[in-house]
Amino acid sequence: MHGSQSKESAPQEPGVVASSVYAHGTRVADIAIEEAKTWSHKPGHVVWIGLLEPSAELLERVRAQFDLHPLAIEDAAKAHQHPKVEQYGEALFIVARTAQMVDGVIGFGETHIFVGRGYVVSVRHGASTSYAAVRKRCEACPTSLTNGEDYILYAILDFIVDNYQPVIEAIHTEVEQLEDRVLRRMLHQSEFEHLYRLRRELLKLRRAVGPLLDVCHRLEHSAVLPIDPEMKPLFRDVLDHIKRAQEDIDSLREVLAFAFEASLMSGQSQQNEITRRLAAWAAILAVPTAVAGIYGMNFEHMPELKWEYGYYLVIGGIASLCGFLYLRFRHYGWL
Repeated sequence: MHGSQSKESAPQEPGVVASSVYAHGTRVADIAIEEAKTWSHKPGHVVWIGLLEPSAELLERVRAQFDLHPLAIEDAAKAHQHPKVEQYGEALFIVARTAQMVDGVIGFGETHIFVGRGYVVSVRHGASTSYAAVRKRCEACPTSLTNGEDYILYAILDFIVDNYQPVIEAIHTEVEQLEDRVLRRMLHQSEFEHLYRLRRELLKLRRAVGPLLDVCHRLEHSAVLPIDPEMKPLFRDVLDHIKRAQEDIDSLREVLAFAFEASLMSGQSQQNEITRRLAAWAAILAVPTAVAGIYGMNFEHMPELKWEYGYYLVIGGIASLCGFLYLRFRHYGWL
C-alpha cells in the first residue's frame, strides 16, 4: 500500500511549499491540507507541512486540521515575533529568526514551527533559505526520520542555525577589508557609513541568534515539554552551534569597534600632524613678518636705514633664524 501511495501527489496551492506524510522514516504520499488530520492520527505516521507566507484562510485550514491554539495561529500570521518556545497542551509552538544575505546586506525572516503528536508545520516569513534541503536530508536517512516530529524539529532548527554561518562569513570578509583600509589610511565618509551599517546588522543578527539559546536549552532540559528524552541530546548540538555563532558575532563586533577607534585615532593623528606642520611654518614665517613689520614703521630717524650693509645683514639674519627654526622643527618631527 505504501509503495503505491508514494507515487501520489497532491496539487500544489499558493502558500504550500510541501505537504507530505511519512511512515517509519519513509515518505508515503504528498497530501492535501484537508487530509492531514486523518493521516496524523494513524500510528507511526507523521505529517510534515511547509508553508511560505500563508494567507489567513490557509492558516485557519491548518489550524482546523490539528486543533492548533488560536494564539499560536495569531502569532504565526505576523512576521514580527521574538524567538521563543511555548507549550499548548501536548503541542509546541517555536519561533526562530532566520538570516540570509540579500543584495549585500543581511535580510531577516522568521520561521514558526508547530509540533504535536503526528505532525510538524513550519511557516516561513521573509528572508529564509528553502527547507527543501532539510526535507531531502531527512528523507535520505530514514533511520533518523523514524524518530518522528522531534527529529524533524531538530533538523529544521539545526538548518536555521547552520545558515547563520554563511552570513557571518560574508560579514567577516567585509570586516577584514575595512580593517586593512584602516591600517593603511583614514576611512572616507562612505566607508564610515559602511562600518556603522555592519555594526548595526551584527547587532540585529545577535538579537536573532541570542534568544535561540534559551529555546534550545528549554528543549534539551525541560521535563515539562513533550520532547522524547532520546532526542534531547540533538538539541544540545544545536545549542553548541548557536554558541559558536554568537561568539563569532561578538568577535566581529569587537573587530569593528577596534576598526572604528583605530580610524578615529588615525584621523586625530593626521589632524595633529597637520596642526604641527602649520604651527611650525607659522613660527618660521613669523620671523620675516616681525622684522618686516619693524622696518615698515614710518619713522624718519631710524639708524639702520642709512647703514650701507644693513639690508644684507637683515636678510642674512632672517635667513639664518628661519633656517635654524626649520632644522629644529625637522629634528622634532614637526616638518
